[in-house]
Amino acid sequence: MALTSMYPVLQSADVAAAAAFFRTHFAFETTFEADWYVSLRRGDRELAILDAGHSTVPSEYRQPAGGVLINFEVDDVDAEYRRLVIDGGLEPVLELTSEDFGQRHFLVAGPDGVLVDVITPIAPSAEFLARYS
Repeated sequence: MALTSMYPVLQSADVAAAAAFFRTHFAFETTFEADWYVSLRRGDRELAILDAGHSTVPSEYRQPAGGVLINFEVDDVDAEYRRLVIDGGLEPVLELTSEDFGQRHFLVAGPDGVLVDVITPIAPSAEFLARYS
């Protein structure tokens, strides 16, 4: 199989609000917009939002994307924490912290129960360093 593209499509109860969240806080731009589907892009990264009740989704799967975690790796997580939480008013669901497994990060909740994990890789502890290949 020759994979030409791959991106997440989040099912949402409110497509416009979900798309606005990612445009406002994470600088995504709209590449296609309908009332039931919005395609977003930031650089070469893509994300789409789909109405959870849309007919293209089998009826037994028509529910918002809750429980999904999206990782955004950034150069300076402390600066993003200031921008999004301190200055931007988002509530962190996990405060800025450094993890032994090699991440400095924080989490915010987006629409539909989607979590956004904003991360800067850091050196892992000796215990975790041995687990990396």
